[in-house]
Amino acid sequence: MSFHPEFCRNESEVESKFIVQYLLPQLGYTPDTWHQEVSFGKIRLDFLAFAVQTMPFVLDASSPLSVVMEAKHPKQNLNKHIHRLRQYLTSLNVEYGLLTNGKEVRIYKTYNNDIKLVFQCLGKEIDAKIDEIKKLIGRDKLKDNPSIKEAGVLNSQYPTQSVSPEISKTKGKHIMKIIAVYHNKGGVGKTTTVVNLAAAISKRGKKVLVIDLDSQANTTFATGLVKFDDEEFDDIREYNILNVLKSEEFYSISEVARKSNFCNPEIDVIPSHIDLMNGEIELNALEYTRFILIEKLEEVQEEYDVVLLDTPPSLNLYARIALIAADYLIIPSDLKPFANQGLTNVKDFVKAVNAFRKQMRKEPLEILGIVPCKISTNAKFINATFKNRIRKVYERYGIDIFNTVIYERDDLAKCAEKTLEVGNMEVADPISVLDFKPNSLSAQEFELLAKEVLKKIGMAQ
Repeated sequence: MSFHPEFCRNESEVESKFIVQYLLPQLGYTPDTWHQEVSFGKIRLDFLAFAVQTMPFVLDASSPLSVVMEAKHPKQNLNKHIHRLRQYLTSLNVEYGLLTNGKEVRIYKTYNNDIKLVFQCLGKEIDAKIDEIKKLIGRDKLKDNPSIKEAGVLNSQYPTQSVSPEISKTKGKHIMKIIAVYHNKGGVGKTTTVVNLAAAISKRGKKVLVIDLDSQANTTFATGLVKFDDEEFDDIREYNILNVLKSEEFYSISEVARKSNFCNPEIDVIPSHIDLMNGEIELNALEYTRFILIEKLEEVQEEYDVVLLDTPPSLNLYARIALIAADYLIIPSDLKPFANQGLTNVKDFVKAVNAFRKQMRKEPLEILGIVPCKISTNAKFINATFKNRIRKVYERYGIDIFNTVIYERDDLAKCAEKTLEVGNMEVADPISVLDFKPNSLSAQEFELLAKEVLKKIGMAQ
């Protein structure tokens, strides 16, 4: 088995393709001797590997914790993460720490209350250097000497602690992915993209949650949650995304999420409400507002595979909350002049959000690319104007463009306009285009989009 760093385009691929598929097996760590997403209080480790595993963990000079492995985005400078790795190793009494972005690999060793670089190589050199790494952190090497007293690292100044860590139940198999769908230009097909992409991902066996953060509530309507034709019977006002964002202790995701039969299998939806317009001023005054969605999503991270955040076409608080909480960003666009000009605002907005994420020690938001939407099916337009627009957008704004194109077709409009008679009322009863006409071109386009998205976020089947 060999490793090629160019195969890792994001942090999740560094984790899956380098650490899980290549490095851990090469070093002799079997699935029962390593864990992913391990929490000790406020400390969260990407990977924790054991030479000899004992439970509960005792954090003293004889600690069995052997190697902490931290994965970063290929574009990340590893120097920015040394301080955090030092905190992990010295706080948990772990002898070795490995830090990598796929392009570079570093190994640090704990000495007294500090760490020292003991190995460094490029990702492309890893095959040639693997024996040197085995001599440092290979399981056979460490299990022969599980105590780290010999290194002169720890002594009586470190108290003994018995700790019960929080470990991902699926040992590295399950990581919930959060995707924001955003453009600050309206009318570009954002809602259509969100709801049908959710349906397509659900049909690929993934558990999907959609959160509507737009006060226009288009996604709430599009997923069939509005079953009243008079505001007197509004059953969404008391349980919607505004309630989630206003309360630290109440209105959990599980409590507010609703089942939607918009598609089969069903998806869960957190509805929006027009009250979000008035709620923004109040939320801006609350210190925890920008963090509350992150915290509440963490509570359900074992329940969902993919979370899609539908955003307002603006630079307001709700869009900011979505981009702070998300791992990835998809930008739907019809590639017309005003939408293209708005990409500058999108890039500036992402830059500002990333500055805030950096303060939170959160990885930068990864832009997956622009999804061309509402594109005319006119052959002359496709072969000339459309191709020219794609080329210019990439050249001017430097944002990748998805291979999948969502064309403007009648089926997309018809499936969204379906209604249902309830007594004397006629209420909206939309369904996804994949359920409306499974063999249609529109359905096939969203199937391709789902496949491309899942591949980009490291969840391809």
